[in-house]
Amino acid sequence: MILKHFFEDSLAQSAYLVGCGATKEAIVIDPNIDIQTYIDAAAAEGLTITKVTETHVHADFVSGSRALAQATGATLYVSGEGGPDWQYVFSHEPGVQVLRDGDVIELGRLRFDVVHTPGHTPEHLTFVITDTPASGEPLGAFTGDFLFVGDVGRPDLLETAAGHTGTMEASAKRLFASLQGLAKYSNHLMVWPGHGSGSACGKSMSGVPMSSLGYERISNWALRAKTEQEFVSSVLADQPDPPMYFGEMKRVNKSGTPAWSATTLSEATANMLADLVAARQLAVDIRPDASRGTLPGAITVPMGRSFSSWAGSVVASGEPFFVIAPNRSQAEATARALALIGRTDAQGWIPPAALTAYREAGGVLERTESVTEVPEGQVIVDVRTSAEWRGGHLDGATHVPLARLPEKLGALDPSKPVLVYCQAGVRSLVAASALRRKGFTRVTSLEGGISGHRERTGQSATVA
Repeated sequence: MILKHFFEDSLAQSAYLVGCGATKEAIVIDPNIDIQTYIDAAAAEGLTITKVTETHVHADFVSGSRALAQATGATLYVSGEGGPDWQYVFSHEPGVQVLRDGDVIELGRLRFDVVHTPGHTPEHLTFVITDTPASGEPLGAFTGDFLFVGDVGRPDLLETAAGHTGTMEASAKRLFASLQGLAKYSNHLMVWPGHGSGSACGKSMSGVPMSSLGYERISNWALRAKTEQEFVSSVLADQPDPPMYFGEMKRVNKSGTPAWSATTLSEATANMLADLVAARQLAVDIRPDASRGTLPGAITVPMGRSFSSWAGSVVASGEPFFVIAPNRSQAEATARALALIGRTDAQGWIPPAALTAYREAGGVLERTESVTEVPEGQVIVDVRTSAEWRGGHLDGATHVPLARLPEKLGALDPSKPVLVYCQAGVRSLVAASALRRKGFTRVTSLEGGISGHRERTGQSATVA
């Protein structure tokens, strides 16, 4: 058996290539849309990708399952569980096989037992692998977003991201029932999850990439819950606000999407910038010091572990954009990260030298002013998560989580001055730039966020 793990840091997302050394066949589980990564890895191992599958309809990235199967001629396996609302649009196509609980995928001498594990999503599958030449006992399980290291997949996304109201408690109960099904497996069963720490698909995932069922039984809170009600209450408490793009990804991934491949971004010159500004061309500025001055209309999203969640909330799908970055390498890495969440319309990149030349030629750069005190007469906007908000917030603030900013804009008046704050001051800069692009002309950020405010004033200055 050959096993390769692919971890996409910008999404905290895992995919797996499993090969049979005897037959040189391989299956890829939960690939993202950058399919060349898996094709190259298989070739390096002397393997042929003959099968592709995924655990469920993903919400946080564009699936590459259909595109990878088409590119390699592999058979594509998709879930047929979950009812009519959760069937893949392309499940009837040639080369696609529908899986149900109890089915088996054979890959040379490897056996994958298909187990329906609903709760995170209705159609979710887990693949339990047995390396038959070594043992008749299962070796491990590819658990997708069912069981993580230290956590379980959140059951609220059908309601909070996909708009299926009134479903989260029922989904949590289904998830609890799915977890009880693990009782028949031995402690030695390896657990290979679909995400790790940093993903918005759970709330307390470990940074450890894999585990064993035995270790999870003694360390994972979800497997220690004694009753259904205890589990339901715990799993639904303090889940992070899902980014705006999650609902969109569900629709995209049920229908399938064409392959994506990296391209060389053209470099914008200083002479082009005035026209880009006049056309209100979107630019995504990833520089750490972007708040000191960026192209008018640009959205500032610093590159880091939360980039995809933040960018997916404030950068609309289908809108052409440029990337402002310190260098070409970082610009193209940003274009790839955005493509993984369905933002594929990168038009080029803008180097810092072009911004400097634009300013020296009389162009005005846009900046976010930071203030150390809370002015009177301003609309105060808290862009932190719901859990952070419930833990205390500035008196008189309006809660508009960054993850849901576009849908909450109607609650704000663009003609009024707005003070934006978060926990430490980074998310507020993202929100401020997004608000400016939407016509809010007087936007400031609270320096250091609410944490900095508390340190300066020596008071909590919050209300629960």
